Amino acid sequence: MNQPEWPPTEPRMLQQLTCIVPVYNEAENLLQFIPQLISECMKFTQKLDIIVVDDGSRDNTLMVLKQLQQRYAFKVLVFSRNFGKEAALTAGLSHVDPKSDATLLIDADFQHPLSCIEQFIQEWQNGCEMVYGVRLHRKDRPVLLRMLSTFFYKLIDRITPIEIPHDAGDFRLLDRDVVAALNQLTERERFMKGLYAWVGFSKKAIGYLPEERTQGQSSWGFKKLIELAITGITSFSNLPLRMWSVIGAIISSLSLLYALLIILDTLVNGVDLPGYATITVAITFLGGIQLLSIGILGEYIARIFTEVKQRPPYIISDILTSRDEN
Repeated sequence: MNQPEWPPTEPRMLQQLTCIVPVYNEAENLLQFIPQLISECMKFTQKLDIIVVDDGSRDNTLMVLKQLQQRYAFKVLVFSRNFGKEAALTAGLSHVDPKSDATLLIDADFQHPLSCIEQFIQEWQNGCEMVYGVRLHRKDRPVLLRMLSTFFYKLIDRITPIEIPHDAGDFRLLDRDVVAALNQLTERERFMKGLYAWVGFSKKAIGYLPEERTQGQSSWGFKKLIELAITGITSFSNLPLRMWSVIGAIISSLSLLYALLIILDTLVNGVDLPGYATITVAITFLGGIQLLSIGILGEYIARIFTEVKQRPPYIISDILTSRDEN
């Protein structure tokens, strides 16, 4: 794979741009979002491909998309059920035309400002292969979630060899080489933020202020965020497994030292009555440590089990295309 010159001698031409839009219950936003997205992107390219991934929406999202296809040319990938945003992005990337120069990942809730697209494209034209948006604040999230998010990024910085930018989401522009690299990764349990960092390539961060959702509510609750964080840690680090080996060695050493102290005390002071409280605390403590370590081991085994079954990360029940695309 030939690497482009850095810095490039002249700006690259964006002849074909692809937009991937994962949606889940976004019927109220799509009527405004699709026309605005097309209008903004057509300022920079002559050929625009839009791939909307309906992640098993339960509202009128699919009906709205069919109505929009009567006026605008874009493709819709319809999932058989809700598989999650990571799967939706994976599906969209796998359907990108290899001839497309760059691919934009953007949400349909208007929290990703369309005004940033121009900056993304300018950085790409200057030779950057991945341009990503970084939230300048997270005031739209509860305080507890913001604190947990900060803790997660600090933790994953320490336990993984890759550098995952803080407060960077899926809002980004990818060069065709980056898309090709991501499509080579076949794991089922996907943490896209980690995969973007893992594939490498030259990167550029663009700060933005997240806008208010015009309609609807976010589907990313506390439970989903925790599950995503666990997936991120177990996908890119085996430190939790090694950590319990170290803890086990420390506990064994302390137990041996305590046994020596008991022997010395017995030789000097004679046999003493056994301490019921000491035994109870020791058994309870060691039992808790064992259960915790088994639970962490179980997380990794569960992910091995998922990979071994080789089930697809998503199922597309239908592909809808506009007349102009047929």
